[in-house]
Amino acid sequence: MFWQTARFRLDLAQPRVMGIVNLTPDSFSDGGRLDGPGAALRHCEQLLAEGADILDLGAESSRPGAASLPAEQELARLLPVLREAVRLGVPVSVDTYKPQVMQAALDLGADIVNDIWALRWYDAAAGEVPGAARAAVARHPACGVCLMHMHGEPATMQREPMQGEAPALVRAFLAEAAAALRAAGVAGERIALDPGIGFGKTVEQNFALLARQRELLDLGHPLLVGWSRKSSLAAAAGMRDSAPAARVLPSVAAALLAVERGARIVRVHDVRETVAALRVWRAASSFHSNS
Repeated sequence: MFWQTARFRLDLAQPRVMGIVNLTPDSFSDGGRLDGPGAALRHCEQLLAEGADILDLGAESSRPGAASLPAEQELARLLPVLREAVRLGVPVSVDTYKPQVMQAALDLGADIVNDIWALRWYDAAAGEVPGAARAAVARHPACGVCLMHMHGEPATMQREPMQGEAPALVRAFLAEAAAALRAAGVAGERIALDPGIGFGKTVEQNFALLARQRELLDLGHPLLVGWSRKSSLAAAAGMRDSAPAARVLPSVAAALLAVERGARIVRVHDVRETVAALRVWRAASSFHSNS
């Protein structure tokens, strides 16, 4: 399986690690740690040295309770870092849901649009129309896109989590979102899917998605999964009062379980630890296949 992005055709025969670069002061895990473009770029270089295959730049927090950020402010945070990051020789993803930001990022050389809204969001007050985000992606000849399932919106999603059987509901949503994008002319090999762990879901629903993750594979697109430092891991591990940065071990465990169940890209904060764990997994998998 391959994932076509703007400049790179990624071979997903082996799982890939997407390193998180938060450019926000209020991210749930490490907001405010990267003070300015210089620090952010050094963090990008550090993640690559630790083994990241993809960089994911985000300039607006999507933590539970987060308010929306004006596009101009998001662009002011994002573009100075993106301008340098695209010179590092790896695919660069931009974590945004705003059509205006998507277009500016793609114009500057971003390879992937990573959208928690699955290309549904638009700003009517700014004159945008439904489908504006989908059109921004469809106009580009080759960029990759990740469509994520989210119930509700960041400001309220954990106060009113989704009801019902999460695996079936998420599968139906992602199937519809991918079909709509293909109908807009975007080749299937450009599309990845994300079940949206933690986005408007209960602890039980998140783990049901992990347990039944293979049910998403027959949609025909690679799975990108982000468990890193999520509160559901703290709940399961008996670490409810822990700071997100202390959740490294359960995060790595969840990444490995997601890969075991077919995920091709894992989005993580702790790149070095995840890469090391995946090397052990690959060694064991190689031994098993050769025995």
